Amino acid sequence: MSGNDDSIVTSPSEGSLSAIEILPDQPSYVCTLSAELVAKAREELQEKPEWRLRDVQALRDMVCKDFPNLGTCLDDAFLLRFLRARKFDYDRALQLLVNYHCCRRSWPEVFTNLRPSAIKPVLESGVVTVLPHLDPEGRHVVCIRPDRWTPSNYPITENIRAIYLTLEKLIQSEETQVNGIVILADYKGVSLSKASHFGPFIAKKVIGILQDGFPIRIKAVNIINEPRIFKGIFAIIKPFLKEKIAKRFFLHGSDLSSLHHNLPPRILPEEYGGTAGKLDVSAWNELLLASEDDFLYDVSHLAPSRDSSPHDPLMSGEVDEKQCDDSLRSLKTQLYYCY
Repeated sequence: MSGNDDSIVTSPSEGSLSAIEILPDQPSYVCTLSAELVAKAREELQEKPEWRLRDVQALRDMVCKDFPNLGTCLDDAFLLRFLRARKFDYDRALQLLVNYHCCRRSWPEVFTNLRPSAIKPVLESGVVTVLPHLDPEGRHVVCIRPDRWTPSNYPITENIRAIYLTLEKLIQSEETQVNGIVILADYKGVSLSKASHFGPFIAKKVIGILQDGFPIRIKAVNIINEPRIFKGIFAIIKPFLKEKIAKRFFLHGSDLSSLHHNLPPRILPEEYGGTAGKLDVSAWNELLLASEDDFLYDVSHLAPSRDSSPHDPLMSGEVDEKQCDDSLRSLKTQLYYCY
């Protein structure tokens, strides 16, 4: 996408997003990328249009040979997500695909009955939404506002479900597969009681999914209005972050000019010093809720046999007990100190 800041790129409408590829009996793949994005995918992702279907078939053959009981969709468009996310490295794409399924199966609190209508209260709260305009690099901006969550209304796992469904909807777009996404997290008003819900176990699971269990490229995480307590939160998160991802975190505090260096005001709502009007979550909520049929085929119900999946803490949901116990013992101390 063009880096010209003088124009606003609008997110694609619902009609421009293909139906979710985990549904069975999907049609043959037809590339929807512009010539510009085809060139970008070639340069950044090593995607060669003339070899694209050959590469997809190679990944499909590997799945059928090494994980015949994985129960995954094998459509071209679905497998292509994983190849793009791992720059067409067959082995890494296969591992990501296996992780994707195993992560879903290892956390039933999050992935059982995972569909938009089941998380409607979370969407209405505004905890997570997608801004209506793309950034200058053609990336969606996912806005997360933990202060909109009331713990007494529902558990923190409901927020995770809403974020995951948002990512599933976004990754249907080939443009997102190539460009990636940007996260804008507003920690204004996050209290000690709320922060205590995000312990080491949940932190490890969520980060494991985002880094190694979902085919999306997170290009930047912009944190704003973070209170002192965020030091404690980040202390929980950082040990699980890969160095490359950790370098993509930007802490802006209340300095909107710092935020605007990464995200121009013309794509931001007024609440963040932008000129794109008031922040309105209704448009994204309507789009996601109208996509109910996209999520009817729940791959988490297709459990792999024990001998078909590698044993890995990321996929099995296991957490090192000593590490978790040590982190839990120090968690409240860290949070109270920072608060």
